[in-house]
Amino acid sequence: MYRYLILPLALALLAGCDRLYERAGLPDPAKIEAEGRAIGGACRHAGRGLEDCYALNPKASKAAIYEGWKEMHEYMAKHGIQDVAPQLAPKGLRKAEEKAQAAQTPQEEKQAEQPQTQNGR
Repeated sequence: MYRYLILPLALALLAGCDRLYERAGLPDPAKIEAEGRAIGGACRHAGRGLEDCYALNPKASKAAIYEGWKEMHEYMAKHGIQDVAPQLAPKGLRKAEEKAQAAQTPQEEKQAEQPQTQNGR
């Protein structure tokens, strides 16, 4: 009698294997691949180069990004679609610009003070 219950029980347990991956925190390879391809396609549509896309998304698979970028490039060339310029700068670029402005402000003040002291002599 118990023999007949083993097969349905085993099938029920194995049916939820994808849930076990999620609960254990293991990455799903198909999901990682799809996300990388989506990132690559979005970068190409925005007119970004591959190196920029890799730098902006260091955790994504480079192979998947390349595949998505390549697919989007072929699609855009086939249909005559132009690049869409990004409206917002990436976070890394904004932080670098803010640091450059912060570093530039004290230098500008020093430069402004130097001509005054030289003219006053």
